[in-house]
Amino acid sequence: MMYWGSYGMGGWGVVLMTVDTVLFWVLVIVAVVALVRVLSCWPGRGDRERSNSEQLLAERFARDEIDEQAYRCDLETLRQVRHSTSGGS
Repeated sequence: MMYWGSYGMGGWGVVLMTVDTVLFWVLVIVAVVALVRVLSCWPGRGDRERSNSEQLLAERFARDEIDEQAYRCDLETLRQVRHSTSGGS
């Protein structure tokens, strides 16, 4: 007897093939997300993060979450850290 279109698989074969396909695509998506996260921590992105930290500090000051003295102190600390990590003397 010929099995037209089912390739000899029963109901469980179709279910297992569907589960395998779903697991494959889940693993592909997880791998892509992991790769993006690793590349986002790549060296050379620090300058952008530092400027973002200064922007965040300025936004906190603008929203009155911190006072001027705390803003200036934190800004100076950020700039000292940037200077010391960039190899400056």
